[in-house]
Amino acid sequence: MNEHTVYIGLGSNLGDTHENLQNAISKMRVFADAGSVESSSLYETKPLGGTDQPFFLNAVAKIQTTLSCRALFQRLQGIERAMGRQRDKQWGPRTIDLDLLLYDEQNVDEPDLKIPHPQMHLRSFVLKGLCELASDVVHPQLGRTMLELAGRLNGADFFTDPERPQFISIAGNIGIGKTTLAAGLAERLNAKFVSEKYDDNPYLPQVYAGKTELALDSELFFLSSSASQLRRDELSLSCRYVSDYVFDKALIYASNWLDESDLEVYRKHYESVNESVSAPALVIYLHDTVQNCLERIHKRNRPYEQRIEPSFLEHLADGYDRLYTGYENCPVIRLAPEQCWDAEQVDRIAEEIKYYLAKAGK
Repeated sequence: MNEHTVYIGLGSNLGDTHENLQNAISKMRVFADAGSVESSSLYETKPLGGTDQPFFLNAVAKIQTTLSCRALFQRLQGIERAMGRQRDKQWGPRTIDLDLLLYDEQNVDEPDLKIPHPQMHLRSFVLKGLCELASDVVHPQLGRTMLELAGRLNGADFFTDPERPQFISIAGNIGIGKTTLAAGLAERLNAKFVSEKYDDNPYLPQVYAGKTELALDSELFFLSSSASQLRRDELSLSCRYVSDYVFDKALIYASNWLDESDLEVYRKHYESVNESVSAPALVIYLHDTVQNCLERIHKRNRPYEQRIEPSFLEHLADGYDRLYTGYENCPVIRLAPEQCWDAEQVDRIAEEIKYYLAKAGK
């Protein structure tokens, strides 16, 4: 009989959690038709969904088995029942939780069983364990290694939430191709395209021309228009959105243009609107060299951008890098522009994005 490589996620937050995990692993070791069993380190994690319950202890196990996928699933459910698992509500407390994460490279889509586990790529506590056991294993649907998927989460844990706007933001330096990618993704995802109002800002050309006394007016214009576009109560839960900017970058630009006193004024305005703005469900962060960005800026030939200096772009690049180092508000997919130039690449990115969104839109 063929032997299959399987990865199983374990979790417990009731009773002696360490003993619960060890007991579950021991029970897996005595499976009929099961070969070797390896387990990762243990990880303590906060419960998902902001529920008031104890922290979880989690791990990942790798087993070799001749059991079919369905038979293995039934055995795991049997262990849960034997250990007192109660399925009262989603993300409720539990003595043991055994999730079938991966079964070889198979895709299974049945009412009670979906493999790969549909949220595993959003869980750092799962991906950490998988990276210990097999960091180069590729997700059968996303086509990315466990190590690459883990890097998108910065150690945080997420879940797809239909109660928040399904909103994707494209981030990156001036001239990096944000608008082109955002428009392409919006078309493929049947999403609304939200574009920053550069051409509507009456102060921006003058600021670039050297009239820095108008910088505060320019930044406040962007802040007001962006906050209006991205207001949480203005974004429908039945629609997807793709923006060619991130609201978080407002302070990066303001800190470059404004002196200390104007920046203090700006921060007060920023804080007054920040809470009303929807956070993205996913950020795609485009990164490239300053020189390449500068060349694209010159080619697109917006008159007011032609005086942009490399030092200005370097400041923005540093700001974006600081923003997304340790960013825990949502997953971040990092791409170089050459990874999303042609239609086939954008098609693939659009398909990948769907796994990070709740079911919204058509």
